Amino acid sequence: MWLILFCSVLAGAVFLERVTYFHRVSIRVGEFMRGLANLIQDRRFAEAQMECASSPSPITRVIHAAIIRHQSSRSELKDIVQEAGQLEVPRLERRLGMLATIAFVTPLIGLLGTVVGLIESFVNVTSQSGFASATDIASGIYQSLLTTAGGLVVAIPCAVGYSYLSARVNALMHDMERAGIEIVNLISENRHLPAPGIIEFGPAPARRQSGD
Repeated sequence: MWLILFCSVLAGAVFLERVTYFHRVSIRVGEFMRGLANLIQDRRFAEAQMECASSPSPITRVIHAAIIRHQSSRSELKDIVQEAGQLEVPRLERRLGMLATIAFVTPLIGLLGTVVGLIESFVNVTSQSGFASATDIASGIYQSLLTTAGGLVVAIPCAVGYSYLSARVNALMHDMERAGIEIVNLISENRHLPAPGIIEFGPAPARRQSGD
């Protein structure tokens, strides 16, 4: 039971840490990309980089990687965005394996405790030359089954928590893919636009000769 209690505390700490992390790094991709589109259309890439740096998250880091290399070709930008997204996946999935392991192991620990408790109960019956009341036997079985119940009580919330966190990871990965596609399209579409505030003059007309 002490081992199961330790697993429950560890699982609770992991779940709270991951929920806090996902809440901190989640952004509204649509609103962020609309604000960023104005900067990129005006070719203010330095301000766009500062905007990404002011909201640190896996999504903005993927966008930032593309903005830094905005002069690259479209295919290169797609590779840059894909590589940046792959680097963020381990950060999103950090400690989720520990939560899944606890959800899988704690019922086995409880079952092991039950088996050990039953063995001790029957050893006690044997030591009394088989003369043991039904109350003593039932009490030993009752105490040994508590470990199985404790293991299940810990494992079920862990399994639910793991499913919830996995769904959050999938949602963030989807947002990263969406942001990566949008930033590549945005940079590619505005690559050849003239910079704002620059007036282009046509060729100067030829001067007329004084004798004409």
